[in-house]
Amino acid sequence: MKYWIVLYRSVFFYALIALLYRAMGKREMGELSVMDFIVSIFIAEMVAISIENYEQTIWISIVPILALALIQIGLSYFSMKSQKLRTILDGKPSVIINRGRINFEEMKKQRYNLDDLLAQLRNNSIKSIEEVDFAILETSGKLSIFPKKDTTKDYPLPLIIDGFIEEDTLFQIQKSRVWLQKELEKQNIPLSEVFYGFYKGNNLYIIEKDKIN
Repeated sequence: MKYWIVLYRSVFFYALIALLYRAMGKREMGELSVMDFIVSIFIAEMVAISIENYEQTIWISIVPILALALIQIGLSYFSMKSQKLRTILDGKPSVIINRGRINFEEMKKQRYNLDDLLAQLRNNSIKSIEEVDFAILETSGKLSIFPKKDTTKDYPLPLIIDGFIEEDTLFQIQKSRVWLQKELEKQNIPLSEVFYGFYKGNNLYIIEKDKIN
């Protein structure tokens, strides 16, 4: 009898977790944020406990799993509305290599050592640091690499996200807030109305909030 209970619970939680993860949104496993990872560990642990302790009611695990899923969905919703909340929950990308130079201060801040950097470069078929123009450590831990044969004309750099200026990008392109404000005035768009602004080919491109509704 206990084997049927274990089998039933395994199938039930498989279906439940699949539905919950669909509801929480799609992300590749390698791109999970810290919060996603924590929730995944907690859910896996509670499912394991429920299957092992098959004599206890299944609701002991279902209730906290549903609570965690609802919390995660709520945080995801509000983080879409607030750039500050996104930064608190997910952090911000870090520039590890800027115009061919390693940013050691940022590496110390992120506890990211030279072995980590070299390993990720090798994983991207980069033989030497000298081949890299920009390298950005994403919030998922993945390293985005732009070889030196590319230039800032070839890829967009995020400059404004949901009305907030990305100071790191301003520093990278060697521009000031005054320059940015003048560019916005040329397009007659206030900063608060910018959904996404990116710098490419010495130009500022803007997507307004009212254009995405």
